[in-house]
Amino acid sequence: MALVYRPMMQLSGILFSLLGWVLSCLTTYLPQWKNLNLELNELEIWTMGLWQACVVQEEGGMQCKDFDSFLALPPELRISRILMFFSNGSGLLGLLLSGFGLDCLKIGERQREQKKRLLLFGGMLFWISGITAVVPVSWVAHSTVQEFWDENIPDIVPRWDFGEALFVGWLAGFCLILGGSLLNCTICSTEVHPSSVHYAVAEQQDQCQHLETETRP
Repeated sequence: MALVYRPMMQLSGILFSLLGWVLSCLTTYLPQWKNLNLELNELEIWTMGLWQACVVQEEGGMQCKDFDSFLALPPELRISRILMFFSNGSGLLGLLLSGFGLDCLKIGERQREQKKRLLLFGGMLFWISGITAVVPVSWVAHSTVQEFWDENIPDIVPRWDFGEALFVGWLAGFCLILGGSLLNCTICSTEVHPSSVHYAVAEQQDQCQHLETETRP
């Protein structure tokens, strides 16, 4: 069972991490971090991302405009850009390192300690990538909630609401942390080699034969 258990957990960890990394990259460039639905004109929906603001019209489709200046952005969007880039980079590096540390990969199969270190570093990078993906989306969500319930803003003024990219970012962080945890769990698990299994079976057969010879009259 252990011979199948480790590769399956490693493969599951890599797949979850790969899914989280793809979702993290998608979250970085989606323009739906915030949504604004104008009650006076329900045919238009405004959205805001890290790079551009868009307006979705029922008849005219989507029109977007890039932000002119990085310094003119709100603090949560400026920091979110940096953190999402760091999340994407650390996730990619984690995929490369942990990929070379898999047991099913024949490259360096005799250097098992080095492969364990690669898995450990890869799992830690996935944790870092997941945390740095959750922090910016949670920060933007927190600021959105504060602005939505701000009593100083008149009720007539439209309020921003959660966009779809925030939920994608939370899912990306969860998948990255789960994938890194699965990879690190395989390092702590007991590794059973085929040679040791054959040796144990042969030793047990020798003991059975020895008992049979002793019990014979």
